[in-house]
Amino acid sequence: MKSKFNYLPIFILVLITAGFVKQDSDRYYQIAKSIDIFGRIYKEVNTNYVDQVDPEEFMLAGIKGMLNSLDPYTVYLDQTSQKDMHAITSGKYGGIGVTVALHNGRVTVVDLIEGYSAQRQGIIIGDVIIKIDSTEINSSNYEKLGDFLKKEPGTEITVVIDREGIEHPLVFNLISEQIEIKNITYYGFVPTESNNAYIKLSGFSRTAGNELKNVIEELNEAKEIESIVLDLRGNPGGLLDAAVSVSEKFLEPDLLIVSVKGRDQSRSTEFFSKEQPVAKDKKLVVLIDNGSASASEIVAGAIQDHDRGIILGTASFGKGLVQTIFPLPYNTSLKMTTAKYYTPSGRSIQKIDYSENNKVFAEPDSLKIEGYQTDNKRTVFSAGGIEPDTIVTSAGESQIIKNLLAKGMFFKFATRYYNNNNVVNIDSLKDHEIIDDFLSFVKENEFDYRTKAENLLDQLMKNSEKDDNLAQLEEQLLQIKIKYAELKNKELLEHKNEILVEVKTEIAARIGGRSGRIVESLKYDGQFNAAVSIANNINSYNKLLKIDY
Repeated sequence: MKSKFNYLPIFILVLITAGFVKQDSDRYYQIAKSIDIFGRIYKEVNTNYVDQVDPEEFMLAGIKGMLNSLDPYTVYLDQTSQKDMHAITSGKYGGIGVTVALHNGRVTVVDLIEGYSAQRQGIIIGDVIIKIDSTEINSSNYEKLGDFLKKEPGTEITVVIDREGIEHPLVFNLISEQIEIKNITYYGFVPTESNNAYIKLSGFSRTAGNELKNVIEELNEAKEIESIVLDLRGNPGGLLDAAVSVSEKFLEPDLLIVSVKGRDQSRSTEFFSKEQPVAKDKKLVVLIDNGSASASEIVAGAIQDHDRGIILGTASFGKGLVQTIFPLPYNTSLKMTTAKYYTPSGRSIQKIDYSENNKVFAEPDSLKIEGYQTDNKRTVFSAGGIEPDTIVTSAGESQIIKNLLAKGMFFKFATRYYNNNNVVNIDSLKDHEIIDDFLSFVKENEFDYRTKAENLLDQLMKNSEKDDNLAQLEEQLLQIKIKYAELKNKELLEHKNEILVEVKTEIAARIGGRSGRIVESLKYDGQFNAAVSIANNINSYNKLLKIDY
């Protein structure tokens, strides 16, 4: 009898192993079957569909449709996308140093990278690009603009510009250069007389950590840094290694920064700080908002979980998914989500569950809101991005300001004002004169916008033709509409302070470029001012971090 039982564990093991083999076999059969069906459909449509289809575009549509069922970060990269991805990760590309956007259907320069061809040779913010080499530029080929402007270094590019206040087009013969994308778009002591260092980190390419180290050392040589405000607002992230490198500038060696876990949740890759921090004893406040994602959230999560600094602002985006690039034939690749990020306390950064109500996924995601503990036993939560230690919302824009922005009124006014006036110092401008000029500009351009209330009034008046009850109120509705129009005309003056901020920030960008814009905007930035206030108050700072003092 005893010898029979000796075989039982082996027998069970064989059954379990056989089960795994069968599961894998079934899965591979389903994959092979699905590929066979997909291939047959693709071939039949290309051969027999009533109209001739483009084989390459048809396959691309199928690939996109398949990947769209997963998450927005799993994408197919063609040759053009490959170049863009390389520029983002390496921080380098060939170009003239301009950022453009569509303004009222026209391709307009909205930013310049200082020191490169476009800025050196005199292109300014607000210039409209109407021709590049022999190609007419307009909204129809805007998506392909990178093909015209991103050239190998040394290539000559002829750009024809339409500029406000100048009758004839301007022709610029520019030379493409290797442009290094700076991760830090501004740094300095703000306020100027203080010992508070403000650092705006806008990306996470390979050089982000070294840039941050150099900036901190440079500022500390000018005068001793007492506090740092690290601005990650609007920073969409980038490379994992760069996030680790940035975190190391503030954290002690051997501290966990982030964990990465794939499909097998029992296995993870952990990243620890290895350097001696250059900002070891400096008070730190990190600014985040809904535009702070991925690598930004790794940094904010590590700082928060180790109680190294205050996280201030509004909740981050919640992108806790890791992508890996897989090379494919014909110089293409697949960028695919392969894992999730976890902060040092063990919480997932990911906010959205893409498996919910999605039959493509064999089983639901493991995302759920749970409480975790920081080093100082503060409670933080998973599955919602990074929640700030102190929530400070940005000033809400009124509807009229949103409409002025949407119509490009501030941008167009600043362009005209700068081109027609000899402005070299933003502080020399007189507020009341700026407001008067802007109101005249708005009137001249016949700016108008419709609110939901106006649309409702119009609908009621239209319905009064069919409804006897509403017909009796038609005169009152008309009077309300007239009165509402009068109130709306006064609204510009009621929001003159908001208008002044927008206008002066735009003009500052014309004078000092990106740095000028940032410096001017910080004067009115409630979140930044709250960060400085906390950094200057050691009691508030320590209380938020539960530091004994």
